[in-house]
Amino acid sequence: GLSHVLTLVLQELSLLCKKDVNGVGMLYDLLKSPWLQALLKIYECLQNYLGKRPVPITVQACVLNREVVELLREAPQSGEIKELRRLLRSPHLKAALLTAHDTVAQKDFEPTLPPLPDNIPENEEAMRIVCLVKNKQPLGATIKRHEITGDITVARVIHGGLADRSGLLYAGDKLVEVNGVPVEGLEPEQVINIL
Repeated sequence: GLSHVLTLVLQELSLLCKKDVNGVGMLYDLLKSPWLQALLKIYECLQNYLGKRPVPITVQACVLNREVVELLREAPQSGEIKELRRLLRSPHLKAALLTAHDTVAQKDFEPTLPPLPDNIPENEEAMRIVCLVKNKQPLGATIKRHEITGDITVARVIHGGLADRSGLLYAGDKLVEVNGVPVEGLEPEQVINIL
């Protein structure tokens, strides 16, 4: 994959470094840097995940279970078939496992953003839609009301916090909506509760 290509590029650059071609040493050091190597490994892992993402064979395991139980009722009754029917009809399998499977199989876990309106005026300010997923961690940014406009804005982004690591929020950014709730007219404390 990408790591293999980078290895080949590094081999070529090492030959050019020996010839002392301008800028090649700096490029070689950049491509050899541990942070870039780690970033490329993460990229390859994500690409592998996207290519091998598990997809449910069926989203209706409960229906399939009922059909199998009906087919087994008509089959010659051996001890194994009776045991299988008993297992397939048990509430633990039907109510818990298969229902949970169907619920998860029918959901789409990819983030979805609302569509942009078609009627945006040409002189309208540019707006970014930012999606940050917080897992019980603080946002890593403070907000305030702008003294002149009254808008809710990002006062500062705390170094190392979620907002800083994402690179999506900056001090001075105006908040228009948070989690689908318009913030115009709200107090900063109310917006913090929505966050």
